[in-house]
Amino acid sequence: MQLSTGEIATILGSSTVQRENTVQSYSIDSRAITPGSLFLAIRGSRFDGHDFVARAFDRGAVAAVVEQVFFDSSPAAIRSGLIPVPDTIVALQQLAQAVRQKWGRRVIGVTGSTGKTTTKELLAAQLATHFVVHKSAGNLNNHYGVPLTLLSLEPSHEVAVVELAMSAPGEIARLARIAKPEVGVVTNVAAVHLEFFDSVDSIARAKRELIENLKPPATAVLNHDDPRVRRFVDGFQGRTVTFGFGREAQIQGLDWQEAGPGGSRLRVKGPTLECDFELHLPGRHNAENLLAAVAAASLFDIPSADLERAVASLGSLPQRGEIVELPGGAVLVNDSYNSNPLAMERMLETLAAWPGARRRIAVAGEMLELGASSPNLHRDVGRKCAALGMDWVVAVQGDARFFLEGAVEAGMPCERTKFFPNALEAVEFCRAIIRPGDVVLVKGSRGVQMERIIDVLCGQSPLSGVSGPMPVAN
Repeated sequence: MQLSTGEIATILGSSTVQRENTVQSYSIDSRAITPGSLFLAIRGSRFDGHDFVARAFDRGAVAAVVEQVFFDSSPAAIRSGLIPVPDTIVALQQLAQAVRQKWGRRVIGVTGSTGKTTTKELLAAQLATHFVVHKSAGNLNNHYGVPLTLLSLEPSHEVAVVELAMSAPGEIARLARIAKPEVGVVTNVAAVHLEFFDSVDSIARAKRELIENLKPPATAVLNHDDPRVRRFVDGFQGRTVTFGFGREAQIQGLDWQEAGPGGSRLRVKGPTLECDFELHLPGRHNAENLLAAVAAASLFDIPSADLERAVASLGSLPQRGEIVELPGGAVLVNDSYNSNPLAMERMLETLAAWPGARRRIAVAGEMLELGASSPNLHRDVGRKCAALGMDWVVAVQGDARFFLEGAVEAGMPCERTKFFPNALEAVEFCRAIIRPGDVVLVKGSRGVQMERIIDVLCGQSPLSGVSGPMPVAN
């Protein structure tokens, strides 16, 4: 959305800029600045954007939003391009809210403990068959990401799909007030971020903030199979559309079945649609994400054939159930982007059901932000590994050691478990045990950097002098 620097200063309640320019794009990262950009200097815990204002101008920024104290201490030569504000994070959010209001079209907000990004991608693909769609890039879903998503809206966009995440109460409410979605999709509620919440019920209340802050005419798209989410309808005055595998769901999933490695088939019925989907994502949990997307898409009167075509054309998503063929015939399931107990258990179920696997190996990184419940939640997942018949469990970092305790307690042979303090130390062991025909799941919280294991196994990153494709043991 193009704005003049004068318009931006007015929106932010700042003094009029001395140098009038048209802003073409917006960034909080000086490395991403292109000619015509506005740079917003954000002060974070590990960096201060004010240190990079000069670099942003060198790269072509036409103006920079800065804190007043920085403006006051800047030389006159640079002041002409600065827009001073009390707080640059607040300014980022104010500017995004103004752009969203000026754009004025429909926004769909997507939240939930798991499946947000996949649901967003599935929904955007379906809507794109009939509309010009804007969506959150990657997982730009927090107090920086949501405003940046809105700032990249263009007048040509007809609908926006925005992902909203949180790690504390009040965050989703704040994001919803910025994005002003008319439609809110809630995938599920589970034990995540327990470091910051006292119970799963508290997490549910935080997720419900999306529904409470929808812009009229509001529509809530809710997971009927999740008891906590199903109760979000209580006290809600808008329209409700439910999805799930249960009979009472308005958008109901039927006849789900695995369809070869990494895919499934699903029939979906609703009041105005009946579809047969080919989904190129593994596991029943991704079928649930599809149901959420179809339920939201059903509000836009898109023909069933177009919904089917959109889903069939969508491939695997990076680091979210991504299927990789390793040299020698092993299969890697790259679900390394993030993790929590529910997501981990669902991927283990997917691994257990993998057709034709010689052995099933779980390389499981620590699940972070679980607070005092962390040891027991890790043990529970370890017990699940044993119950599902995993052939190996390789645990990585910190509380992941409790995966092994739970697995052994549940009957898994101790010699089929191994713990490593970090991802890099686990790689050589993984290389040594993988055989042709094995299926290997790699999953862990973002902070564990499980993608390092992926890179080495796929031959993209050398380790300890070893380079090239992974040698597969015979």
